[in-house]
Formats: sequence, structure tokens, C-alpha cells
Amino acid sequence: MSKALAHAKIVPRRSGDRGHADHGWLNTYHTFSFANYYDPKFQNFGSLRVLNEDRVDAHNGFPTHPHRDAEIFSYILNGELTHRDSMIKKGLEGQQGDDFFPGDVQFTTGGTGIAHSEQNEADKEVHFLQIWALPWSRGLTPRYHTRTFPEDAKRSGFLPILSPLKAGPGASAADEKAAEATLADTIPIHADMVMAAGIIGVDKRFKWIVGADAVRKTQNRNVYVHLPMTKNGSSKIRLDGREDAVLSEGDGLLFRVLMQEMC
Repeated sequence: MSKALAHAKIVPRRSGDRGHADHGWLNTYHTFSFANYYDPKFQNFGSLRVLNEDRVDAHNGFPTHPHRDAEIFSYILNGELTHRDSMIKKGLEGQQGDDFFPGDVQFTTGGTGIAHSEQNEADKEVHFLQIWALPWSRGLTPRYHTRTFPEDAKRSGFLPILSPLKAGPGASAADEKAAEATLADTIPIHADMVMAAGIIGVDKRFKWIVGADAVRKTQNRNVYVHLPMTKNGSSKIRLDGREDAVLSEGDGLLFRVLMQEMC
């Protein structure tokens, strides 16, 4: 067992304990307090503010609505999602939008304010993760990024998806425009946060370096692990052989106070 996990405080977040709402067209699970669901013990986890696992029926979705001062991204698990927003001048229903498929990530810096919609315009359900992070600064210039992260790469290990903007909180306008992430081939996020995704096969073992060499090594880290509901409840993973770190579908684990150099 690694020293990091041996000393970590682990808090399970079981699937059945999450907030849940079934609106007919939307079946959604909330890891943290969201909308009408409130749990004072699960308001956020570091900069991670929202982790919703959503299933949206065919020809339904979220109409145009505003956001500000949040880093917002969608990770497509199955199906198709169409995005429109005020930055790409596709903010009205009926206009052409950007279509996203499994492995695609759509990312928006809300900053001073944007309006967007997320619609399922296909003939089958879409399943995706909706994630929000708290930015390190308020009043940022809105930004929009998209990127595809191939499935094959995720089958050989955890593939980094997001990493902090390399220029950091003091980024200039030129730095913001350049949008260089700390880790190559990732989407830059205005937060002290790294996200990765992996598709772990039977009897396979993946390794993850806390912070992914993208953050300050002297700082304690928090890690959140989530197993989406993709196999009708049949999937399970175990972290580092610990019996208290077994996840079933929909479960999450919160690891507190991990030192990067201990992994």
C-alpha cells in the first residue's frame, strides 16, 4: 500500500446517498448540494462544487440559462449532446450547435457571464457528467474549449483531461488568450485542479500520481474518485487493495490530505 493512501482520510459517498431527482425527461444524481437538494456535509470538495450524473431523454434538454463565476464542463459517457452558447453565437434553440459524443469534453469559463443550453437532439438517451469547479478568481473573461479524448488512451491508464492554466491566477490577457494548460493536451481550467479519466478492464490496475505533476508538490491534496453508472450495476473497483475503498457504480470516494511526494 502506498504511504499516501495508508495515511489518507477516506470518506465514502455512496450512490444511494446522493441527491436524486427524476423529472421525467431528466434523471439526475447530485454528489454535492444542488438545486433543491441540500446536504451540509457535501457542499463541495476543494474546488469541486458540482458533480451531477445526468440522463436526458431523446429530444429534451436544458434550455438556455445563465452562468457566471464557475468553470463548467460536460463529459459525455453515452449518447449525443448538443451545446449552444452566447460566446459561439449559437445560444438560441433551433440554431446550429456543437454536437458532442462519448469521449468529448465541452468546457466553459462562466466568468463575467454567459448563457448556454445543453440539448439531446438525438433519438436515444444521453448519459453524461456535469461538473462545476470554483475558479481561483471572479470576473474572468468567458472562454470556451472543446476536446476529444480517445477511448483507447483511457484503456491503458488514467488520461489527464483538465489541468490548471499554466500562467496561474495572475495570468495576463495574452496568457488567457493563449490558453496553455499546465499539462500538454489538456483543457486549461482556472482552478487548482486536475481531472483524469480511465476505462479500467477486468483485473487491470491503473496508477495515478496525486496532482499529476501539475501542482505545487509541497501542498496537501484532496482526491475525488467517481465510478459512473455505465454497466447496469455490475462494475466495481478497489483502490490500493483497501476494503474500505471499494466503489460500486455511482459511488465516490473522497481522499483528504494526500501528499504528492508520498505516492
